Amino acid sequence: MPTGNMIIAGTPVFGGGKRVRAVDPSTGAELEPEFGHGGAAEVEQACAAAHEAFAVYRETGGEQRARLLEAIADGIEAIGPALVDRAHAETGLPTARLTGERARTTGQLRLFAEVAREGSWAGARIDPALPDRTPLPRADIRQRKVALGPVAVFGSSNFPLAFSVAGGDTASALAAGCPVVVKAHDAHPGTSEMVGRAVAQAVAACGLPAGTFSLLFGSGPGLGTALVTDPRIQAVGFTGSRSGGLALAAAAAARPRPIPVHAEMSSVNPVFLLPGALAERAGQLGAEFAGSLTLGSGQFCTNPGLVIAVDGPGLDAFLESAAEAVARTEPTTMLTPGIASAYDEGVSALAAQEPVSVLARGRESAQPNGCRAALLSTSAKSFLDSDALQQEVFGSCSLVVRCADVAQVLAVAEALEGQLTATVHATEQDHEQVADLLPVLEQRAGRILFNGWPTGVEVGHAMVHGGPFPSTSDSRTTSVGTLAIERFLRPVAYQDVPPALLPRAVADGNPDGIWRRVDGELGKH
Repeated sequence: MPTGNMIIAGTPVFGGGKRVRAVDPSTGAELEPEFGHGGAAEVEQACAAAHEAFAVYRETGGEQRARLLEAIADGIEAIGPALVDRAHAETGLPTARLTGERARTTGQLRLFAEVAREGSWAGARIDPALPDRTPLPRADIRQRKVALGPVAVFGSSNFPLAFSVAGGDTASALAAGCPVVVKAHDAHPGTSEMVGRAVAQAVAACGLPAGTFSLLFGSGPGLGTALVTDPRIQAVGFTGSRSGGLALAAAAAARPRPIPVHAEMSSVNPVFLLPGALAERAGQLGAEFAGSLTLGSGQFCTNPGLVIAVDGPGLDAFLESAAEAVARTEPTTMLTPGIASAYDEGVSALAAQEPVSVLARGRESAQPNGCRAALLSTSAKSFLDSDALQQEVFGSCSLVVRCADVAQVLAVAEALEGQLTATVHATEQDHEQVADLLPVLEQRAGRILFNGWPTGVEVGHAMVHGGPFPSTSDSRTTSVGTLAIERFLRPVAYQDVPPALLPRAVADGNPDGIWRRVDGELGKH
């Protein structure tokens, strides 16, 4: 069970700063134990240990890193039901959801173990010397990717396991050869400590430097900023609000030597309903949409917060079905009292915009911190004239944009900010219109999906969970899937280095048997 301690290079440490307790959002009751925030001294200890560990950990091979990641996964599973019970108490999320999230967490750890072993992440390239080339000879040039250095990871509020202490940011950083210092989220400190102990125990069991992993508690403006600005931290992984992500990015950019911040922030995840799809299955789409909207109280970064369609009978039928489904929904507990309050304020502010109509609200909540679903609508002209209508309301709230014609649908698409996802519902008769829409969406979103719903992100090799600003601070990569390892690597070229000194990834004979591009040809040579 939790003890209230941080973990700095394998050692339990009780912070001397502000004392906090987790809150059960379903009752408002505080939970034991008390946790102490850390400050500058704890950041110094963790970063110094991570820097020292980096000299050793960066030289580990793929097999060693894979064993660490698998040991972390085994350790998380070994905690048993107590981990899900604590996460449920701290977040109000259903135990079935948390059980699935735990499996996703251990699954992505094991996936990155496979990536570490397979070795293509090293990006090995070899251009052999051509001493007889004219008019000038070519030197022997070899390239591989190396770890950036210690990474600061910020846990999210809405995924206490999969985007937290041992989530995708930590897994991909460790797979890349980077020690990790995690700032836990105050919404679920007990869950974070339990997972953090499993990570630290795995580090020790694998014989790695204790500074390979540390877990800190503290405020974002205080400890978080100190962590990001510490000169030993070389990259940041963050999932959370736009304001929080931008604050960290600004702090990192202001360093004497700026570092990359990979922040996943806000997204309203537009859904485009084209005429053919509405004519064929409007009622079904309305019910399915309501299910996606209200899943998990809408506390997903891929929640469908915007629907765009041409006005007419098809859209009317969709809205009738969606409104009925929303009106029947029971309120569900949100993650924290602060998030619940911000949701209520956000819905009220959106409904107060002119001309926005409230189409349906979910049932009233008798419990604290309940999410009452909201479905609203406006015209395309109003949407295009108001930046306020594009703002995310974190929770089960969605705005329907009624367009005069398909051309206006395209105009709305072109006006959108960067998004994590864009969804298109279409039939074959809509393909001509989709051909115009798809290039626009490619410039607006990291993932485009057809005839489905954006909630739910597959952890695999092809997934992109990222997108143009402001959905993320860097649209060139992803926070989910194996491509995430690229965030914490950089290329180094070796020119005419003596064979005995070459790193294994680019050594003669390919000792690790990895995929390499030799003189332009990809293979295991």
